[in-house]
Amino acid sequence: MHVYILRRLLLMIPVLFGLTVIVFLIMSLIPGDPALAILGSYATPENIAKIRADLGLDKSMIEQYWIWLTNMLQGDFGRSYSLNRPVLDEILERFGATLILAGTSLVLCTIFGLLTGVISAVRQYGWADKALNFAVLIGISVPSFWLGLLLMMLFAVELRWLPVSGMYAIYGGGDLPDLLRHLILPSVTLAVVATGIIARLTRSNMLEVLRQDFIRTARAKGLDENRVIYRHAFKAALVNVIPVIGVQAGFVLGGAVYIETVFQWPGIGRMLVSAISTRDILLVQGGVVLVAASYVLFNLFADVLQHLLDPRVKA
Repeated sequence: MHVYILRRLLLMIPVLFGLTVIVFLIMSLIPGDPALAILGSYATPENIAKIRADLGLDKSMIEQYWIWLTNMLQGDFGRSYSLNRPVLDEILERFGATLILAGTSLVLCTIFGLLTGVISAVRQYGWADKALNFAVLIGISVPSFWLGLLLMMLFAVELRWLPVSGMYAIYGGGDLPDLLRHLILPSVTLAVVATGIIARLTRSNMLEVLRQDFIRTARAKGLDENRVIYRHAFKAALVNVIPVIGVQAGFVLGGAVYIETVFQWPGIGRMLVSAISTRDILLVQGGVVLVAASYVLFNLFADVLQHLLDPRVKA
């Protein structure tokens, strides 16, 4: 196991390196002059030249990348010009809110996706299977941002059961119940598509496992049906579903960008949208790198968990 984990950690190095190259190139190819976007109406040739020198934009792309990478490896992500504060401080302050939203959504989609897939497989071709498959198909097909607006209109505007936006109430609140009330709509919206994908994969893997010889043998021995399904079949099917859950973690983190914008959630996604509009290059690069690194680490955790359930799985 230690060798497996070490091998996976070593494989992360070229992945993260390639990630920094891609993020840097994408930001470099965005049209427009960052210095001009930062200065706005205060843009003069002298001020533009000063900002470009401060940002290192007067150097070649290779030199710019090397300076940014070496500084980042030392823990210096630069300074945000639009916010006038260190990039790392802003990212870490926002990252907690994104983790709360994405973590809650991932837990919801995992629980309901696995449960839906198992029930659908066990009740194959029954009314429960047809109803759940229909619900899953609708969930996968509906765009998340549109679903968020619909839920907001229904539960926040019409019924007034839940708050419309934000992480805490503007006046009062600030406690755990207040956070949970604000968390319901964005987390459910973000979890719907991932729930459908996990449910479909769980169903197909469960159906495949339930047809295997060791399941027929367990039933022939007179084992309780619930034990056969949840102790034997589900465990075997879960080995192939765990990597899918790891992939959905990336979808949840990526989806947080527009869901945070819709619900005005104060996380990294909303920060990135604002930073892109102001051409705050260092803030965008730092935020994307941290989110992507988190996704890589979660996939490492999913791979290790899969290996624990089935040691035959190789890196």
